[in-house]
Amino acid sequence: IVSDVIDLTGDDKDDLQRAIALSLEESNRAFRETVLEASIAENKASLKRTHTEVWSDSPNPHDRKRQENCHVGLKNVGNTCWFSAVIQSLFNLLEFQRLVLHYPPPARMQDLPRNQKEHRNLPFMQELRCLFSLLVGSKRKYVDPSRAVEILKDAFKSSESQQQDVSEFTHKLLDWLEDAFQIKPKNPMVDLFYGRFLAVGVLEGKKFENTEMFGQYPLQVNGFKDLHECLEAAMIEGEIESVHSAENSAKSGQEHWFTELPPVLTFELSRFEFNQTLGRPEKIHNKLEFPSMLYMDRYMDRNRDITRIKREEIRRLKEHLTVLQQRLERYLSYGSGPKRFPLADVLQFAMEFASSKPVCTSPVEDIDTTAPPVFLCMDYSTGEQPDASVPPEGSGSGPQAQQQQQQQQPQRVSIHKPFTQSRVPPDLPMHPAPRHITEEELRVLEGCLHRWRSEVENDTGDLQASISRIHRTIELMYSDKSMMQVPYRLHAVLVHEGQANAGHYWAYIFDPHQQRWMKYNDISVTKSSWEELVRDSFGGYRNASAYCLMYIDDKKPFLIEGNLIFIFRSVVADLWCDWHADWPMRVLEAMMTPNMQGVIMAIGKSRSVYDKCGPEAAFFKAMKVEYTRLLRFAQEDTPPERDYRLHHVIVYFIHNQVPKKIVERTLLMQFADRNLGFDERYEKQFACSHYFIFNCTLSFKNDLMLLLLAQMWHQDYRKFRDTTVFLLIGLELFLKKSYVESLMYLIYAYQYNKELLAKGPYRGHDEELIAHYRRECLLKVNEHAAALFETGEETEVNTGLSIMNELVVACIPLLLVDEMEENDMVAVEDMRNRWCSYLGQEMEPNLQEKLTDFLPKLLDCSTEIRSFHDPPKLPSYSTLELCERYGRVMTSLTLSRTPADGR
Repeated sequence: IVSDVIDLTGDDKDDLQRAIALSLEESNRAFRETVLEASIAENKASLKRTHTEVWSDSPNPHDRKRQENCHVGLKNVGNTCWFSAVIQSLFNLLEFQRLVLHYPPPARMQDLPRNQKEHRNLPFMQELRCLFSLLVGSKRKYVDPSRAVEILKDAFKSSESQQQDVSEFTHKLLDWLEDAFQIKPKNPMVDLFYGRFLAVGVLEGKKFENTEMFGQYPLQVNGFKDLHECLEAAMIEGEIESVHSAENSAKSGQEHWFTELPPVLTFELSRFEFNQTLGRPEKIHNKLEFPSMLYMDRYMDRNRDITRIKREEIRRLKEHLTVLQQRLERYLSYGSGPKRFPLADVLQFAMEFASSKPVCTSPVEDIDTTAPPVFLCMDYSTGEQPDASVPPEGSGSGPQAQQQQQQQQPQRVSIHKPFTQSRVPPDLPMHPAPRHITEEELRVLEGCLHRWRSEVENDTGDLQASISRIHRTIELMYSDKSMMQVPYRLHAVLVHEGQANAGHYWAYIFDPHQQRWMKYNDISVTKSSWEELVRDSFGGYRNASAYCLMYIDDKKPFLIEGNLIFIFRSVVADLWCDWHADWPMRVLEAMMTPNMQGVIMAIGKSRSVYDKCGPEAAFFKAMKVEYTRLLRFAQEDTPPERDYRLHHVIVYFIHNQVPKKIVERTLLMQFADRNLGFDERYEKQFACSHYFIFNCTLSFKNDLMLLLLAQMWHQDYRKFRDTTVFLLIGLELFLKKSYVESLMYLIYAYQYNKELLAKGPYRGHDEELIAHYRRECLLKVNEHAAALFETGEETEVNTGLSIMNELVVACIPLLLVDEMEENDMVAVEDMRNRWCSYLGQEMEPNLQEKLTDFLPKLLDCSTEIRSFHDPPKLPSYSTLELCERYGRVMTSLTLSRTPADGR
């Protein structure tokens, strides 16, 4: 077993050869698997999967080839989507990659496994290392994890045709990893995934405190709307009031307080429960929201006292909120019957009824509606219908005559005429309206109803405003800086779609280099978005929801970033397999630049030269290929969002016609020094004279003038990058409408850029663009400060004047110093006119006094540059991140300034 372990992290050439052989073996199986896997997929019909398209193989081998810069998927080898989701989430933790790929196998006989657990750990770690190596260096778009799954079969409870318990698998996986790293004095897996909490409580009147360790922290979902509510419920159990009360009560309860959080904080969401009535498990599809940035301060033991105070305040606010909502409900659902309506609408309807005028269906006013209906009769002897209005001949008008008339008339049959007999009485109004109401009554009633409706609307508005304020107060309860010191960023979301006994798993994982979410769905790895993640993970959509959340400590960038030399080894090991000298490996290890593809391409093209002319000729051939590629970039006419000067210092040098020797030495440093990449660390070290001299040839050391010139150029490039970062952050804040925060970044971007452009037209960015947004930002800040002044509130007025004195007044000389810029002059006049317009307005004496003190400063025509605050501290961006963010913000500016019709 030991002999099969391949150590990709050491310098052993045999291990490197065997790793390459393993990669070749993987490639050779591709064609055979093309035919076999199609039949395997069909045999999995019993799995009843609805997502067969995400893991079925294409019969075309070219479709199975890995694309450039693409992540590698994992093949589903029989209902193992849960395995892919968990492994991909862990693999994309760079620190976890390091631990697995650097796992040290036993090297001596006495270190061989002594018990069953160690016999299991060794092949398990061997296969996991192999799987991770393939995920890094495979040339296929996905790899087959069958061997690792086979070794992990002891962790499975159910048979292959049933849905696996992914939570149990994750627990078992972490247990195995913890066991595998017991060989080290301090277990790195424990440090990475395990934390501690303090259980403080009362049991039957007696207080207790216990410290416990946790890995995946379980959270109940049912009955909660967001992650914080779940955490609050998990941290408090039972009658917790007695925990911190002075009384020695017999009540029991406990609180949990985290004393130590792990770098990787995992929450297990309990979305499955057992239905006692039906006798089967069921999935909870309720919606549960969770943030991309989670602050854990409120759950830390060191914040116990302040959190308890805030929880009590929130409890009182929620009680008051319940009362207000009940009162509001009485206004919005008024009535005593089953149907209820808003009270304001009821009063409005009553007012409309009272003011309505009746409109009759007929102009006839005096119709006797009490007269009996007229029955029309037919004389069947003649077939004629007599006129009911004409009495028979010889008839009288007395009772006797009427009786005689009835005896003489033939038998009559009444004829039913629906339209005539069922039509609306002629005096009924067309719409509801009062029958009798005087003008005085109407005037009084309308006045009352109008007043009552206004009162109801005001009361309703006040209640709604109070409810909104309480909601906002609760939301901001933990937003002060003291409670935002423990940030955790969402790294991965593991999603389950389906029911309790069947379904499909996939993962959303954040890629920090691309600054976007990726969806890992078996062999399919695609770009995604936060919106798609929310749709599939919060719940309530298509039976899909998150069952596991993985957060990482945002203050520990080593978790997802770092110098992964072994990754570069595995990617290009086949290019160096026949190189036996030590220096090529140093060159391989030196590939720290984000633009690694160019270096790899250069090495690949130099391999044939090495075979013929030796390593030295091959090395300079690789340098030549790389220089040719960068020269092509420098000659391209690209838009601002694709500024290749940011990608590589050599492109910046070519643009500015830097001496050839400096370009050569800079490129040499990229290839020959393992500690240098074209990032901040590189620029600082290259600017150091003794470091530069040490790495140069003897003839170059003697040329001190050239040395000083090289330092100057690298300092300029550092200033160019700083200018870019100032501009980038300033524009990002400007687009977010954070104008006060944006202004200082844009001011320093303009000043730095102006100094660069004074030395040459290609040393900085477009001056007009920076000037435009500096000017627009100043106008926005001025408008914001004026709006604060207009409120008349003491605090607001002081804030507005402080902004004007510290920012706007201090920046105006910068706009006046260059009298050729007409737009800046117009902007200054607009800002001054805005404040001068207050001189003719009535205002409080204290405001008038403050305005009088302020205006002379604003109207000062001096162009003397006053001292500013120190420049904002710039974050450290990798070249890749800087280029991507700069490209995005420049694209956003281009789109925002494009007319709506697209012209």
